Amino acid sequence: MDLLELLKKRYSVRKFEDRKVEKEKLNLILEAGRVAPTACNFQPQRILVLNNTESLEKLKNCTPYHFHAPLALIICYDKTTSWKRKDGCDMGEVDASIVTTHMMLETEHIGLGTTWVACFDKEALIKEFSIPENFVPIAILPIGYPKTGIEPNPLHYERKNLSETVFYNEF
Repeated sequence: MDLLELLKKRYSVRKFEDRKVEKEKLNLILEAGRVAPTACNFQPQRILVLNNTESLEKLKNCTPYHFHAPLALIICYDKTTSWKRKDGCDMGEVDASIVTTHMMLETEHIGLGTTWVACFDKEALIKEFSIPENFVPIAILPIGYPKTGIEPNPLHYERKNLSETVFYNEF
């Protein structure tokens, strides 16, 4: 499948089979995040893998959007490692977002599903998982095999024309 076809096919999966994700597939997802570009190649991403019952239960204390997935990743960035622009803007959030996107696309590519969860209680997440003070949580990716018969929301296919979102040389 070519990349554009994959991008169009991917959608947010919120219902999963009760089936573990194989270590080999998890490793491919993590590798996709590892090779993602980051500002000045500082690689500030820090990823916590939740793959046991105890950890996945603790996740329920942090977000209602865990979707009972058999695997979840918490993507953070290390604010002591991330590159900062001259105006002080920390690029760690951008870097973590790029890493998350790479992992989402690899998840789709290998036949699994996920959705980007940004709605979580940051303080609860930090407490439940002993996230170090210098790590900033950005996203949660619940991952698993999509439940048989689920379909993307019809809104997934509604996209604006390029003429509404792309401008040349001036706005």
